[in-house]
Amino acid sequence: MLRCVTVKLELPAEVLHNLHDEDIAAKAKEAFIMELLREHRLSQGKAAELLGIDRHCLFELMGKYHIPVIDLTPEELAEELQQPFPKP
Repeated sequence: MLRCVTVKLELPAEVLHNLHDEDIAAKAKEAFIMELLREHRLSQGKAAELLGIDRHCLFELMGKYHIPVIDLTPEELAEELQQPFPKP
């Protein structure tokens, strides 16, 4: 279920010059979703769905926001590397 949330931003006019309300809303939504992804409060799949993009585009966007695509702790990585590869 989607819920509509209104956010009020106070920014100098020169920052908003040449930007339409739709552009500002889209940028704010993108930044918010990417921060939720960084905080592990959203999965990559859900973030891509909410942004209306595929996983490849999401990976590019994650790079823009400096969010690692693979985000494992050293312990998780070591455990993962100990697992045998599945047979085809």
